[in-house]
Amino acid sequence: MAQCVQSVQEFIQDSFVPMVAVLCSEDAEKVTRKNNLNFSELLRPFCRLTSEGHMRDPSNQVQVVKNLRISVNNVVTRPSVPSSGVPGHAHRRLLSEVVLTCQPAEGGVANVITAGDYDLNISDRSLKASVPWYSDWRDTLTELSTSKHYTATTPWFEAYRESFLQSMPASDHEFLNHYLACLLVVSSSEAVPVEKFLKLSQEQHRIQHSGEYTNPKWFIPNTLKYYVLLHDMSQGDEQRADSVYEDMKQRYGAQGCYLLKVNSRTAAAGADEQIPDPWSQYLHKSSLQSQDPAPVVVNNTAVENNVGGTSEVDGHDSEEKDGVLVNSLDNTHPLQLDTPSDTPGSLDALRAVAVETKPPPLATGVAAATSHGACLTLNDHDRIRLFIQEFTFRGLLPHIEKNIRQLNDQLVSRKGLSRSLFSATKKWFGGGKVPEKSIAELKNTSGLLYPPEAPELQIRKMADLCFLVQLYDLAYSCYHTAKKDFLSDQAMLYAAGALEMAAVSAFLQVGAPRPYPAHYMDTAIQTYRDVSKNMVLAERCALLSAEVLKSQAKYSDAATLLIKMTSEDSDLRSALLLEQAAHCFINMRNPMVRKFAFHMILAGHRFSKAGQKRHALRCYCQAMQVYKGKGWSLAEDHINFTIGRQSFTLRQPENAVTAFRHILTNDSQQTSTQQGAFLREYLYVYKNVTGACEVALPQLPLPCINSSATRVYFGHERRLAEGEKQAATHVSLDQEFDRDLAAMWQDLEEKVVAAAKRGVVPATFQSTQCCLNSQTDNLRFPLAVVEEPIIVEVVFRNPLKVPLVLSDLSLLWKFTLKDFNRPQPQEDSVGDAVPISNEKEASVPRVRTSQKDDVIATEVIPEFYLSPEETKLARLKLLPHQTGQLNILGLVYNLASTSSTGDTTINSPSAAEGTSVRGRQDLEIQGPRLNQTKEEKTSVSHGPDRRLDPTITPPMPLLEVFFLQFPTALLCGEIRKAYVEFCNMSRVTLCGLRVASTHPDFFTFGSSSLATPLTPLSPTSFENCSAYKTLATPPGATPGSVAAVTLVSEGDFGSGTGLRGGGVSGAGKGITEIPLGEGTLKPGESTQLPMWLRGPDQEGVHEIHFLFYYESAEKGGKISHRVLRHTVFICASRSLSVRATACRSNTLPEEEEERNGSMLVFVDVENINSSEAGVREFHIAQVSSSSKQWRLHKCINPAEDKDCKLTSRERGKLCFRATRCKPLQAFPFSKSGVSSLQIITSTTPCADFFFRRCQPLDQGVGHGGGDKDIAGVVRKCNEVDLDIIILWKAFVVEDNKQVILEGQLHVALQTIDKEACSLTQKEEAQEMVLLKFKPELPPPMTRPSMEQLSHLIKTNLQYPESYSHPFNQKSLCMVPVTLTLSNCSLAQVDVIIDLRHKATSPESLEVHGSFTWLGQTQFKMQLGAQEVMRVQLRACFLHAGVYNLGTPRVFAKLADQGAMCETSQQTATPALIIIINST
Repeated sequence: MAQCVQSVQEFIQDSFVPMVAVLCSEDAEKVTRKNNLNFSELLRPFCRLTSEGHMRDPSNQVQVVKNLRISVNNVVTRPSVPSSGVPGHAHRRLLSEVVLTCQPAEGGVANVITAGDYDLNISDRSLKASVPWYSDWRDTLTELSTSKHYTATTPWFEAYRESFLQSMPASDHEFLNHYLACLLVVSSSEAVPVEKFLKLSQEQHRIQHSGEYTNPKWFIPNTLKYYVLLHDMSQGDEQRADSVYEDMKQRYGAQGCYLLKVNSRTAAAGADEQIPDPWSQYLHKSSLQSQDPAPVVVNNTAVENNVGGTSEVDGHDSEEKDGVLVNSLDNTHPLQLDTPSDTPGSLDALRAVAVETKPPPLATGVAAATSHGACLTLNDHDRIRLFIQEFTFRGLLPHIEKNIRQLNDQLVSRKGLSRSLFSATKKWFGGGKVPEKSIAELKNTSGLLYPPEAPELQIRKMADLCFLVQLYDLAYSCYHTAKKDFLSDQAMLYAAGALEMAAVSAFLQVGAPRPYPAHYMDTAIQTYRDVSKNMVLAERCALLSAEVLKSQAKYSDAATLLIKMTSEDSDLRSALLLEQAAHCFINMRNPMVRKFAFHMILAGHRFSKAGQKRHALRCYCQAMQVYKGKGWSLAEDHINFTIGRQSFTLRQPENAVTAFRHILTNDSQQTSTQQGAFLREYLYVYKNVTGACEVALPQLPLPCINSSATRVYFGHERRLAEGEKQAATHVSLDQEFDRDLAAMWQDLEEKVVAAAKRGVVPATFQSTQCCLNSQTDNLRFPLAVVEEPIIVEVVFRNPLKVPLVLSDLSLLWKFTLKDFNRPQPQEDSVGDAVPISNEKEASVPRVRTSQKDDVIATEVIPEFYLSPEETKLARLKLLPHQTGQLNILGLVYNLASTSSTGDTTINSPSAAEGTSVRGRQDLEIQGPRLNQTKEEKTSVSHGPDRRLDPTITPPMPLLEVFFLQFPTALLCGEIRKAYVEFCNMSRVTLCGLRVASTHPDFFTFGSSSLATPLTPLSPTSFENCSAYKTLATPPGATPGSVAAVTLVSEGDFGSGTGLRGGGVSGAGKGITEIPLGEGTLKPGESTQLPMWLRGPDQEGVHEIHFLFYYESAEKGGKISHRVLRHTVFICASRSLSVRATACRSNTLPEEEEERNGSMLVFVDVENINSSEAGVREFHIAQVSSSSKQWRLHKCINPAEDKDCKLTSRERGKLCFRATRCKPLQAFPFSKSGVSSLQIITSTTPCADFFFRRCQPLDQGVGHGGGDKDIAGVVRKCNEVDLDIIILWKAFVVEDNKQVILEGQLHVALQTIDKEACSLTQKEEAQEMVLLKFKPELPPPMTRPSMEQLSHLIKTNLQYPESYSHPFNQKSLCMVPVTLTLSNCSLAQVDVIIDLRHKATSPESLEVHGSFTWLGQTQFKMQLGAQEVMRVQLRACFLHAGVYNLGTPRVFAKLADQGAMCETSQQTATPALIIIINST
């Protein structure tokens, strides 16, 4: 139970006090009415004695009576009613008023209880500390924990308990509430006061003994009469009063009368002096105890706590008469059973509160808000206090002592025992106990009545007298005796009363000689409740027992007892007892916090049924401290829903809105029907709140907004297609963010910026971010352009199972004007500009002022529908018209639910117009976690996120790019011509247009220097939309016999640095300047340029990215440049596979310029197309070459006048002769056509794609010092550096029409006898290697391989093919042979010729005969750079036959490499000679 102000002993003593009646004359009432009090009310604040009293017990021992209090009440007579034990309506109403008027103090010191892991705030501040929306509740509890008060107090329960016990009806089975004495009060202003005393005495006697009245009840027949003469000091004659008092002492004795002087001042004089008013707190109790049917005061809080404007007490309605709420008294006892009733709990009830509630009527009655004791001074207070003390000590206590002795003597004489009960106690209780029977075994004899003179009642009467004057030992003995007698007579009501008081007496005995008999109380409660059907007595017994058990720390037993006493007959009693049981659970040694919360919920429910709305709200809020945050969503929903409803009933709409908001924002597990009800009630309550005060738009809980997922897009939404035009894809909100892709775009932008800024990226460079999200860098303020829209994409989530409708949805913003064209010093003053906001205009739906639209035009979405549990995107647009700083704050909209829960379609925006409310939600985005410094790592701090704070900059050019005839599928190497249209959509001139791409070899805009062809085009070049420029073969020339040569500079095709295959312009690789007419594009202008495309060399789907870069012609803007992105997907299909090999020619140069030699080039072409694209056949149209050292001379085996045709899976082989030429700075293009129509390969687009082709770096560059480096010398000896260009045509059937496709493939020949392929070979999977943790040693000096060293010398044998010799005449045949040696390197070479080598293989001997060389068989010589030397040899044959002369071995080494051994040189092809016998 909760802590009480009184101790349990004080509480029990004050519950049972001597009762004193008062009979006043009319004049005496007039004297006290001057103070707005009657006589009993005048004495009530002074009825507790401050000094000790003494009396003797029957054994003549002096006993001390401490802290005694008496109860003084007016005598109220009315016909008797049976004590039914059920509370009446009036009594229920008054008890409800007691609880209602006792509320927690506003702003008082809160009590904090630490129960297990919970810190529970048990006070009125728990209304804030417990609800889930009060974020600082833990701080509040910590702050309040410094208070010394850690226990919970429930003063409303104490007030209820005190009022309940003091208003207990007098019963026949006990005498505790019977009157012991009667005060007869007469004013001194009476003519004959003694006669008035006599009349009052007779009236008292008549009331007690006539039998007409059984109420009030009297303790003993000989009631003490105490005569009081009341003298008014302000009017009466004091001497006369003294004389009358002297006469009274003679007549009644000095101990039986008293002169009380009051009203020492007038009321007018009392108004100037502040005198304490101790009567106010007792007046309500007086109205409870006096059973006079006087009007009862109802204060304003009663109306606040009830629905409908009328006071409802414990489930019953009161009557309203003449505008004053009064008791509805009937002919029943004030205590009567309640009838349960349901409190309004639907939306209609809430509407009834809002619509039908009337101001509470002014309360009138005896307890009006007036002053009391205005005519009394402090001396008068002391006189009253002395009077009470004199009456008690000299009149009441002696009277009680006398009656105890008389009853003791009567009982002793009747029992025939010794003179004193004290001496007989042991004999009485020593043995022969009667076994107690259970309640179930006893028959119902609650209707048994004892006569007044029955000895059992005399024992009970004596026990009650002893208990009232604190003689607990003697009282316990008497109660125990009476209990046995009653049980033997089966008088269960009497026995229950004796058991109850025996248990209390045993507990109150000094020194606690025996333990508290809790089972006595349990038996008494069960008897009262089940046998006697008297819930009033059962409740009193339970209250006493629970308090005793609590004092003994038996909280579990106390809680069980209190819970058993709850029933449906009284909601108020059940609510109070459940609340006390809940407090018992948290006061245990091991607190049971969840049981506390559960029973607080039950208590709150019963409080609500009893009309105690404030107490109900308090209970629910205290229970919420335990339930919140534990995942018990249904319990939280119930509690919050009740808190919201009770708060609305109590005219606390803000708290109601907050509670309902919490229900809707949680991931509710309620059914759709229940959620729909929650939503409708929330909207209704919210509408009442906003209707009262429309100051600012409050926050709405629905729908949920994922602020971090908000995306912001700057610029116009791109048009995907416009007729045949295909617009650049750029950036769209429909695209998913890819971090790798974003890094690629940023890298491309850095390259193109570096190319535009002469190779240096500015320090202030900021990559363009058109779409900002949670993964982009949002630390800087984004830059937007005036007159270009800003689109904000917001993610809405409907957590409910019912649909939501948002209407008039728009963005809230704040804007500060700022002119960026002003000089820098003046910009500081702009910071003082007053921000402009649309919050005021947005609060009124569908109202937009032209002034705000002139600054920022705001788009309004008329209706936005969210299905149950749907996540949906909304895109809202702003169009800035002026420059400055924009801050996007949040969203504003009307929230409504559908008309019916089950209906998932909305026919119109006004479907739920009746429950539509307008509010806002702020977009609060948390920045990234800071983790750089030590302080940031040890704390949780976040950086800014500026995506919603764009800076509006002055106008910039806006480029749009359209592609015409742009393919989606190409053959590998296919050339296709498309067109690109550039449009300037802004009002600013555009310049510096460039494009960067991840695949610079995929496209070309052509060469501006070679735009005009050097030769006239053939008429057929325009047929079939050929992308190439062609030239007719001169008449009479044989195709393939002439190789036309054209010199071209690589810089003419966007390759100024000379690095092949880069497509480089300026300082950036892969950057192309787009040629515009005058270098600019004026506002509104557009230009169209041709664009040649070449299919990628590898098959598959290729993702190709373009980045168009452009600047404004007006320099100095806040944005230096802008970019436009475009991504295409090209599906490349297989076409031809080309393999080429270069072999040295064995023929020696005959002319001086051809001394460097020649070689044969074999080109192997295979059709690897799978015919999926409808390709019928490929034609090899032309083979061209490009090299600074070699040129194709002619085709050796042309197929007459026809093209080389290849159908599917066919292969063809071409052979060309290549001769070395002098090194040139320009690239000579030599064309060796295989058809009659030659393609000009030295112009766009053939030359462009050749120079843009992707291949490894130039192999011809040495690693060290050029010619002096051995590796370089040897490498150059085998190096070819010849590029072959194969141009083809493919015949494709599309839609029953034949279409001719064109393309070109490139093969780079690098080394002699090493095959090169047009397709990049796939890399083999690397084998797993062990990890190496030590750094590898630097690679050794590169040495040329044996294969490279074997090509230093080229050899050639010159001899007759056949030779006739008469072997019969001359046996030896001598044939002269010339061996020609050619130095292929640029250095001196030492050569050794060995003729002694013989073929040893059997196969060689079988095919060729054996011969020998005559003369010098080994030569050593030195050849200069590219020197040719001839050596004369003689071969000797013995027989006719076929012989191979290719047996000489040639060894060579570089002359300056002395330590190196000679390397055998590759021999030429077999040299066969036929020896013929001429005879």
